[in-house]
Amino acid sequence: MDIETRARRHAALGDPVRLSLIDDLSTSDRSPSELSKRHAVPSNLLAHHLDVLEQAGLIGRFVSSGDARRRYVTLLHRALAELTSPAPLPSGPVLFVCTHNSARSQIAAAIWSKTTGSPTSSAGTHPASAVHPGAKAAAARAGLDLSGATPRSIEAVDFEPAIVITVCDRAHEELDPEDTWWHWSTPDPVIDGSPEAFDNALASLQDRIDALENIR
Repeated sequence: MDIETRARRHAALGDPVRLSLIDDLSTSDRSPSELSKRHAVPSNLLAHHLDVLEQAGLIGRFVSSGDARRRYVTLLHRALAELTSPAPLPSGPVLFVCTHNSARSQIAAAIWSKTTGSPTSSAGTHPASAVHPGAKAAAARAGLDLSGATPRSIEAVDFEPAIVITVCDRAHEELDPEDTWWHWSTPDPVIDGSPEAFDNALASLQDRIDALENIR
């Protein structure tokens, strides 16, 4: 998707009426008359908004297979996914890194493995002696198993990762990473220590991984 097309789509969505139409169409195809009534938009103005959305490649219009006099508007869901420029997903093993390899990187690796089914591992710049109990508990609440996880040093990694993802600002800044690395700035739940802090870190990492999965 070229940047000019993406810019046109963003511009088309910059109008509140058109954005509300897209929201409505995200769950159901609608006829123009239904959209006009649901959004209190006169038919002539609605036609203009639909023209803009169609020209931007965000919607399609088709004739009913029941009553040929009726038309429906459908959202082109893929067009929304293409609004952002996705980074190419790694085709090999992923390495998640944080400072102590006792919480965030362990959780991220478990989520990645479960969500994508792809090989993954984790390490730390200054590994702790054990995975933090709060991380294990949060993982268990999310259906992940960290019971057998053990922290290790990044220097002990014995494979070439397809990509390295730092999930800790301190590790990211200490390692002076290559341009090809990714960085997900995730607050350290160990500092707070509460179950909510670990759950929030896990949810943040899950959201990032889910977003990558959704643009495949």
